[in-house]
Amino acid sequence: MDDQKINRTDIGELGEFGLIDRISSRFKLNRKDSLTGIGDDAAVLDYGGAPVIVTTDLLVEGIHFDLMYQPLKHLGYKAVIVNLSDICAMNAIPKHITVSIAISNRFSVEAIDELYEGIGMACNAYDVDLIGGDTTSSPKGLTISITAIGSVAADRIVYRSGAKPGDILCVTGDLGAAYLGLQILEREKQVYLAAPDMQPELSDKKYLIGRQLKPEARLESVRYFEKTGLLPTAMIDISDGLASDLMHICKASGTGAFIEEAHVPIHDEARTQAMEFRMDPITCALNGGEDYELLFTVSPKDLEKVRFMDSVYIIGEITPKSDGVTLHTSGGQILPITAQGWKHF
Repeated sequence: MDDQKINRTDIGELGEFGLIDRISSRFKLNRKDSLTGIGDDAAVLDYGGAPVIVTTDLLVEGIHFDLMYQPLKHLGYKAVIVNLSDICAMNAIPKHITVSIAISNRFSVEAIDELYEGIGMACNAYDVDLIGGDTTSSPKGLTISITAIGSVAADRIVYRSGAKPGDILCVTGDLGAAYLGLQILEREKQVYLAAPDMQPELSDKKYLIGRQLKPEARLESVRYFEKTGLLPTAMIDISDGLASDLMHICKASGTGAFIEEAHVPIHDEARTQAMEFRMDPITCALNGGEDYELLFTVSPKDLEKVRFMDSVYIIGEITPKSDGVTLHTSGGQILPITAQGWKHF
């Protein structure tokens, strides 16, 4: 028997993005029609004509969703949206999806009908066609993999890597509500497990729960960019949290950035709920994740165009890399921002 010790590194030591970097370092783009591969919200392919934008996401029961409080119809809808949001983050228009699922024998035909009803609702809402996929059995639970395909003119593609010092940092919509909605649902789950006869009272939490269970992709912002000729210098969708996703832009662009705490949009219900949970609202906004808003930068010359956008907030500025990524607090402090959002491993 060979007594030689085998080296074993736990994936958790690398984390999701360390693992992605490790994988991508082994695969170089060799084809001329592969414009962009791993490292942005989506890949960019050039088959002649408008470039094709492709992204994929995997949702696993018990990791990304809990069917104790996530209705299958809402899950189907959300599974599509998280992919369309990545297409929008490239400043592209989503057009097609494929859907692959692995299901255990605890799911009925009617349950799968409900899941695909939600998928169909998202397709109808965003004018997207479902063009294929795969189905297979699973020894446990439900896994959903969706690939989204879109297109945009070559000179309109926006990457994470284009931000420059002096650019204005903007975000669509409010932040932190989806995370707080999840905390409410997790709390009610524990209440139910302890006392199944108790009925939750959630009528005053509809906004927060809705942000968690039924998010939307910011396609209207992409259409506004196209209509006005505004071209962000960099963009990403906020899935892992404002702090984490801003650091992705800064890493790709080779810059720093600062955020003004007072300018970060937080819904009144989210602010109230955070205080009820004894959480700092700005911490929820920075690190919560699953908002699926667009975080983007624009040149100062385009400031007036941004001012006319609905539900868009100017929250900071891109700075030289040496300045780091910081938060300017309402109390006048300058604090380093660290990524504490969703960790996949």
